[in-house]
Amino acid sequence: MDGAWRDAAALELTGDVTLGVQASTYLAYLPDYIIKFLNRKDAAALSALIPVDLAAHASNTWPAPLVDLLPQGYGREELLKQLERPEHAGPAADWELLCAGAGNPIGNARVKEAHEWIMKRSGGITRGFTFDEVAHRAGDFNEYLAQHGLFLAGSSGVQGEWPKILLTQAKDGLLYLDHMLPDEEAAMHYIVKFGKGTSPRLDAILRLEAPYMKLAKHLGLAVHADLHLRERALFIPRFDREVRDDAVLRLAQESAASLCRRAGFGIRVSNNRVCEAIGQVCTDPAREIIEFVKRDIANVALGNTDNHSRNTAFVRRPDGFIGMTPLFDFAPMWLHPDGIARIGRWDDDDHGSPNWASAIKQACLAAEIDAIHVTRAVKQMVVPMRTVFQVARELEIEDEFLVPLQLKVKNVLDQLEALDG
Repeated sequence: MDGAWRDAAALELTGDVTLGVQASTYLAYLPDYIIKFLNRKDAAALSALIPVDLAAHASNTWPAPLVDLLPQGYGREELLKQLERPEHAGPAADWELLCAGAGNPIGNARVKEAHEWIMKRSGGITRGFTFDEVAHRAGDFNEYLAQHGLFLAGSSGVQGEWPKILLTQAKDGLLYLDHMLPDEEAAMHYIVKFGKGTSPRLDAILRLEAPYMKLAKHLGLAVHADLHLRERALFIPRFDREVRDDAVLRLAQESAASLCRRAGFGIRVSNNRVCEAIGQVCTDPAREIIEFVKRDIANVALGNTDNHSRNTAFVRRPDGFIGMTPLFDFAPMWLHPDGIARIGRWDDDDHGSPNWASAIKQACLAAEIDAIHVTRAVKQMVVPMRTVFQVARELEIEDEFLVPLQLKVKNVLDQLEALDG
């Protein structure tokens, strides 16, 4: 806050550490912080549901927003190596991972002990890398960094199965590990996602994520910026950072899982429950419900089955605004060789093929808003949906990835045209 890091709250683990995120905890904001930010639930708070107050927050699990900071997937595996823990260490390693890996996460909150752990192991700025250099070494970039004596853990704590790293472009045009570059030198922040394995289908998912984001923009969804693929490295501009003059504004981020008070991974949170949370905390619930429903329509039409509650997030700004972040992790996940099931569903959901008139009514009922305005706004997807394949081909998406989606798009379009509004 205010361009400076502040001690905001203290957290005590009161349960069995071997239970991981399911262990009981005790959380309380610190007195000096309460005096300055009392009753704030925006960027000053740890969660929109944990406003800055005098209360003590005892819980049977970790506070849900804390789970957003816990490295998972590829980042977890890399950090376990640094901690010299078994590669597949279970929940018993969660607390140690938090205290080492949450020192530079997405958003505006960090664990102080984790930041100190990282900085003790990181030297000063040694060298930067060109975009081409990062792309050319995409397959072994972590090892390449180690060869240059660079400590990766502070910039690899991004959740998800794909290898990812946080890189920041400095004013000299080169890319540096995010946690090692002073704010006053920053020009642009990136998440870089690297290809994994040898599966052609995984390569296709990575390659198509950038044009899929342009398709999302065509369909009227909230998109931050274009993604850029270089070889097997996808450069994703971050929307949780804003560079202003010589300062970096960090915007609070919170997953839908956190807003639904769900501490854990692989959990099923219905779309109805997410809409209920939107109605409770967002500045403009109607706008966010429209966006949420439109995103789910796009997910179904274009085969993005990976719609779990950590792939939807909310931003909390210092001016009090709370709303959905721009779209992220939007790709043809139906191609995944392991099969990715659609987890986020409506209560009245026909095996992953929703009745959209019903879904709109369910969303509005959950958020307690008028369905007429939402229906009219959602129906505006009709025109761009009619040309979605044409635009896809202009973006050089091959027919082999479009033909299997024809029936889904036709079903969605027929329903949108039939909406009353």
